Amino acid sequence: KLPSSAYINWDTYCPSIRPGLWLLSLSPQSASRSYSYFTSPMAKSPEEQHPVNVVGWAAEDSSGVLAPINFSRRATGEKDVTFKVLYCGICHTDLHQIKNEWGNTIYPVIPGHEIVGVVTEVGGKVLKFKVGDKVGVGCLVGSCHSCENCANDLENYCPKMILTYNGIYHDGTPTYGGYSNIMVCDESFVISIPENLALDACAPLLCAGITTYSPLRYFGLDKPGMHVGVVGLGGLGHVAVKFAKAFGVKVTVISTSPDKKIEAIDRLGADSFLVSSDPDQMQVAMGTMDGIIDTVSATHPLLPLIGLLKSHGKLVMVGVPEKPLELPVFPLLIGRKLVAGSAIGGIKETQEMIDFAAKHNITADIELIPMDYVNTAMERLMKTDVRYRFVIDIGNTLKH
Repeated sequence: KLPSSAYINWDTYCPSIRPGLWLLSLSPQSASRSYSYFTSPMAKSPEEQHPVNVVGWAAEDSSGVLAPINFSRRATGEKDVTFKVLYCGICHTDLHQIKNEWGNTIYPVIPGHEIVGVVTEVGGKVLKFKVGDKVGVGCLVGSCHSCENCANDLENYCPKMILTYNGIYHDGTPTYGGYSNIMVCDESFVISIPENLALDACAPLLCAGITTYSPLRYFGLDKPGMHVGVVGLGGLGHVAVKFAKAFGVKVTVISTSPDKKIEAIDRLGADSFLVSSDPDQMQVAMGTMDGIIDTVSATHPLLPLIGLLKSHGKLVMVGVPEKPLELPVFPLLIGRKLVAGSAIGGIKETQEMIDFAAKHNITADIELIPMDYVNTAMERLMKTDVRYRFVIDIGNTLKH
């Protein structure tokens, strides 16, 4: 999808393209656009971009089929931490990206931003980590370090943030994620994993955990005695319930599936369960909640959820529906209610979240899978057939 102007910033529209020659044909009459790319002699394949040989699994096109790939990572820099990847969670974002459902995928794409392992090498100026430490990397591996957001430990909102995969690093090469045996990352974006947290079950906290912990904290929904709703009981929702309960909050799970009630209350400790498709149940719960964390990525109505809020209540969106949702304004005015969004968290807050999880023994409920099961796992994820997060056993099953 190209802009109408003939003056195009290719870094914006095609950030994965190496320097080369573009031929652009614009036809105002037909509004058709075509272009060709002639690869520069400077362009390098993934396995030639850096000196360290790495093995991973990648999708090469929008079919989303993942297969083994040889690629490379940079050598350990003076501020870098290199670690052996032991486990990597599968986030729904991975599914979106391998299929290019958001229209920004850089192929080949090696997914994975819930990455944990053990340090094997550190750079000469690394201060926080040493060989043998248990560490993790979440959704970010870089930012500008100079903007207002970075100054306030909000690298996740830096306009120049660098994603762990499907991004472009400072050196101009693509970033590759945790479906691989080795990870190299600037120590500023590495998280220390406490000893008492199981590595496999804590991996999803680096995305799902911080995605739900951050809005609970930022929007003041972490006070004992408050009443918080959690919409959806999937990878995000089940962790949101655990964090909210650890804060001492009364939790109601809101779901379209009545059969999840026992799971929500007996296994996860929710205080109550609300079937959103039942108008009688929804009517009884009107105006009872201080806030709602909405984790659903499917298209769904917001009006019933807004009705559940007390005056000054907050509906916080953390799921990413593919289509825009309809937002009725009048119900917001009556009660001064707020609809907001929240995306992961900064590195300082992510470390705070992991430490809080260790203190309260919070981990994700996972299904551990071998690397070669990943395509089946993606098919099951599309059907929400997982309770509640797939985690790949990289260390034991990724074959060289």
